[in-house]
Amino acid sequence: MRRIARSTLQTAVNLVFFSVLATAILASTYFLTRDAIKKSEDAEKLKLINQIVPPALFDNDIIRDTLSIPANELLGTEGDTLAYRARLKGEDSAVVLESIAPDGYSGRIRLILAVRANGELGGVRVVTHKETPGLGDYIELTKSPWIKGFDGKSRAVYKDADWKVKKDGGQFDYMAGATITPRAVVKAVNKALIYFEQNRDKLFVVNEAQKESAK
Repeated sequence: MRRIARSTLQTAVNLVFFSVLATAILASTYFLTRDAIKKSEDAEKLKLINQIVPPALFDNDIIRDTLSIPANELLGTEGDTLAYRARLKGEDSAVVLESIAPDGYSGRIRLILAVRANGELGGVRVVTHKETPGLGDYIELTKSPWIKGFDGKSRAVYKDADWKVKKDGGQFDYMAGATITPRAVVKAVNKALIYFEQNRDKLFVVNEAQKESAK
């Protein structure tokens, strides 16, 4: 009986030891690699942002000049997202927003879009989606130029009735047999522009920490 008790105790001690060791290794790996991972993530974000906000439009650190946005119905978000602000010579240039179209054919479509200070779209890109390959996936720039149809559009020119696919009486093209996907994206982009209109001043505000870092 004592042997069994000792054996059980030794096994428990070994399990605790290896658990602590594994935790220490994981923690060390995290601290050693987090800076490299962060730089890699920033580079990927900047690559995507540069597609919709040309470098000529900003001279600030757009990856660091951010604003946390709470979950918002117009953006289709359910948690905090980041807005990236572009400024040129101290003047507001554009803001990059994250948006979600909840009603794609196969579920949620995550978008990133740039809105210039004058309310015009600098561009829209699809971040993730589950639309049908060869059919609804033409919303990806790598599959089709369709997404570039948003470039330069604004609510100053296009009214609510225009922000639909042509099948529904709007101004946006679509591929026959795949209407649901572009319909969801167009709707989401329009709602994001409405969000921009309602929150423009808040989106570009500079907080105290940013003022200090700029000195």
